[in-house]
Amino acid sequence: MNEQLQHMTSEVAKGRMTRREFVGRAAALGVTAVAANAMLASHAHAAAHEAPKRGGTIKIGSSGGESTNTQDPALTASEVPLNNLYAWGETLLEVDPEGKIEYRMAESVEASADAKQWVFKIRKGIPFSNGKDMTPEDVLKTMQRHSNEESKSGALGIMKGIAGMKVDGDNFIVDLESANADLPYLMADYHLIIQPDGGMDNPGAAIGTGAYTLEIDEPGVRHAFKRRDDFWDSENRGFADAVEVLVLNDATARTAALQSGQVHAINRVDPKVASLLDRAPNLSVQSSAGRGHYVFIAHIDTAPFDNNELRLALKYAINREELVDKILRGYGSIGNDFPINAAYPLFDASIPQREHSLEKAKEHYAASGHDGSPIILRVSDGAFPGAVDAASLFQQSAQAAGIPLEIKREPNDGYWSEVWNVQPFCASYWGGRPVQDQMYTTAYLSTADWNDTRWKRPEFDAMLNQAKAELDDAKRKEIYSEMGMMLRNEGGLILPMFNDFVNGVSNDLGGWINDPNGEMMSNQAAIKCWLKSA
Repeated sequence: MNEQLQHMTSEVAKGRMTRREFVGRAAALGVTAVAANAMLASHAHAAAHEAPKRGGTIKIGSSGGESTNTQDPALTASEVPLNNLYAWGETLLEVDPEGKIEYRMAESVEASADAKQWVFKIRKGIPFSNGKDMTPEDVLKTMQRHSNEESKSGALGIMKGIAGMKVDGDNFIVDLESANADLPYLMADYHLIIQPDGGMDNPGAAIGTGAYTLEIDEPGVRHAFKRRDDFWDSENRGFADAVEVLVLNDATARTAALQSGQVHAINRVDPKVASLLDRAPNLSVQSSAGRGHYVFIAHIDTAPFDNNELRLALKYAINREELVDKILRGYGSIGNDFPINAAYPLFDASIPQREHSLEKAKEHYAASGHDGSPIILRVSDGAFPGAVDAASLFQQSAQAAGIPLEIKREPNDGYWSEVWNVQPFCASYWGGRPVQDQMYTTAYLSTADWNDTRWKRPEFDAMLNQAKAELDDAKRKEIYSEMGMMLRNEGGLILPMFNDFVNGVSNDLGGWINDPNGEMMSNQAAIKCWLKSA
């Protein structure tokens, strides 16, 4: 019975069994509810207080790497560059797995009563890897660079609501055009890595306050980092002597690298092999539900996608349940054509779920007046695991509705620079954001550089700004609900499924915690974990 209970506690830790299920099954084995809950608490406590070990080289095998990648935080758009950023750099704040704000370069944050002015007190004595101490002026310059449209920063939309920024002693002060209670979450955006002089002169230099320094930079192949002796937070991060991030875009190659011990953790485990991989010796599959979503995006300012009847036809044609079943294998849930789910605060569960309907798809396609020419959907498995298969299923259901959807397969390398946010209809992936304001501001504000559906509606922008300024949660929820309905019914986002973050992890890696903010512990596994064998 002890072995069975140990297995069950492990299943709870992996997110594959709920606490209620554990207590019920434990009761069937003669264990009281009180004892069962105590057992879970003890297991969690032991895992959380496992003593870190120092030394060795942590190796991460990751998809989402290309030969066109750079170390410039402004241009980071996929997983390998994200792992790189967190190895050498840090933001003012972070969002922890519980959704709470964690202080990094800022040691405290205070807001005015109307939430229009925010004061970030900046830590003293934190050295950059070039030996220079980080200062509030560096913070200011960083934010100014990401506010400049020429930087092409993915955080540009976030910075649009800022009326002014300044430094006063140890403080970095932000004045907003309108109130925003979520500003700390926006300042945790991964693009906003603090750099010397804001990275104005050399944004790709990989100089930051993080635990490691960049030693080898081979975009599309490999990135290697060495631990800094002067890292300011060595008690909590940077336990390994070195970190390597290997670019493994092919799912089979990633899985083989983990099984052979070539790497200690991989991202985006193919759901088709997840259950088999989890039974392999010396490793486990760790999954967590979150805000990530696998999507197909259309530029609504480009024919034929400038026709909402055609967009609705495509939305009704896609079979969401089939994709969740066959592509995610249960590691996710169906989507509703707007980028928010129940993982977000103020989510409106009363918004009707769009159902697969060939009849409605046919009706909207006929109403669109489309000429019957091929509708080209560009796709690559570099977009998300199973993207090509998902596109094929989409094509089949669309053709059943008389919609001439044609698939064009693109190379993995260069997909995020040559296809996504460039071509008018393609597969894509979003990891989500901690709060609705940040998700909408990053990808749906008219002026956002990452507005990948070309959604530019003044009334939507006005509602977004109204929601930022609204401090009453009930009223704010109503605004977000109206925004969600507008996107669902008129946008260029076809969102069939929210994915779980599914990672493969070696048993030799200690300190792993499932994080709903993103895969690979929100891309910080290499700096927060340690090697048990070190």
